[in-house]
Amino acid sequence: MLTREDLESYLIRMEVDYEEIAEGMFLVRAGDERLPVVVHHSPPLLFLRLKVMDLAQAERSREDLYRTLLELNASDVVHGAYGLEGDELVLSHTLELDSLTYSELQASLESILLAASSHMGRIRSLATSPVEGGVS
Repeated sequence: MLTREDLESYLIRMEVDYEEIAEGMFLVRAGDERLPVVVHHSPPLLFLRLKVMDLAQAERSREDLYRTLLELNASDVVHGAYGLEGDELVLSHTLELDSLTYSELQASLESILLAASSHMGRIRSLATSPVEGGVS
């Protein structure tokens, strides 16, 4: 099973910026946009979580947004999923520590960053466009 120390050595090897914000919980900044991903070592699982946006102030009906997120979950986000945590839209991956390799962790981190950066414009436009029939 991958230990917390093993995880930290993987992060060092990936040459990403990270800090341990709590025991076994790392804030990792990687990729071109340096998006913050929380990596939480919680045996027997490893959680990767990226806050995409706060939905509390969305200006329109969320139906189109939710439909798009479900479509992205089915087509573009292979190892993870978009979800809601309170009023936050998050992108997350869950990995088993028992057999986790360096390559799998690196691929998951890259996947979550690629999905977030390539979907961000579309998601934000759906969440912040004025409600039809409303004041523009």
